Amino acid sequence: MLYGIVASTAALLLTAALAALLRMFALRFGVVERRRLRVVPLLGGVAVVGGTALVAGAGEWMEVAPLGVDAGRLLVAGAGVALLGLVADLRAVPLVVQVGGVGVAAALTVPYGELGVLGGVLGVAWIVFVTFAFVSLDHADGVMGTVGVVTAFALSGCAAAEVMDGMAALLSVLAAALTGFLMQGRPPARIVPGRCGALFAGFVLAGAAVVVHGGRETGSGVAALFSLTAVGLADLALAARRPGGHLAHRLRRGGLTSRGVMVVIGAAAFGGALVGLLIDLEWVDPSAAWWVAGVVAVVVLVGGVGPGSRPLRPYPFPSPGGSAPRPPVARRARPQTPDGLKIHPPDGLKMPRSDARCA
Repeated sequence: MLYGIVASTAALLLTAALAALLRMFALRFGVVERRRLRVVPLLGGVAVVGGTALVAGAGEWMEVAPLGVDAGRLLVAGAGVALLGLVADLRAVPLVVQVGGVGVAAALTVPYGELGVLGGVLGVAWIVFVTFAFVSLDHADGVMGTVGVVTAFALSGCAAAEVMDGMAALLSVLAAALTGFLMQGRPPARIVPGRCGALFAGFVLAGAAVVVHGGRETGSGVAALFSLTAVGLADLALAARRPGGHLAHRLRRGGLTSRGVMVVIGAAAFGGALVGLLIDLEWVDPSAAWWVAGVVAVVVLVGGVGPGSRPLRPYPFPSPGGSAPRPPVARRARPQTPDGLKIHPPDGLKMPRSDARCA
């Protein structure tokens, strides 16, 4: 109990500090991406991976909280996936290569002894889909981190119920690391996780879900898996049906602010994760997952109607029935000295007029 509190606190503070440092580094070397006309650094995923791996590795090294074979293998494979995501953040990596890398890592972590060969193949496919569902969520500030925190906490409860102490410790540390990242990544984000953080968080959560539920009955296991990851899968389905149709974009066009989008999607993830946890604890029947599936189906069907992206409009907005007014005239800036002071012409001498009015 004491170690869990200390480890979670350490992961939270370490990740927050690393995110702040990496933000300055990313801005210095131009590792950025553009979001809603803002330029934000991309190396937040390195902070999440570093905070999670350092704290979990320290517990294993000091033998205070051994991860065990399954959790240790999952952490190492997740670090490899994160490295692939970091390369994709820095250089263009084909999607096929990313999917193949995640698939190979998933094949190394699936418990074939409990699932069998066919079940293991399906487990690999599930991990790949859920991993890229978290990548799909990372199109708005704070959304992926919020969903990751909620899912990690729910999965840690599932792992504790299955007496998988190492897996529960790893998931608790990941939840704390994502919480620390949100101190810098909440809207308006000062740094974003990028492919590195999204692939790492999605892969660890998806792999842990398969490992934890591998020994359960097929019906309850599939129901819990789907409920725990329903929000990410719904976002991936929307994006696949219509480009630009992510949940966050739809909610933004509905009038919500960036923080409102994060709260609404986080609440939806909490509802699905709660149903999955209750199914895992056998407090509700696995048929409760059909309610989650119904909500996801409605969201995908309704959210797929309408334009996928905001249409471009002239500046300023035209009045109804009238033509768009002319854009503002660009004026020539006054010349400045090297120290930034403006040069004012002497009395009687006019500055040359801009040629923009003659265009």
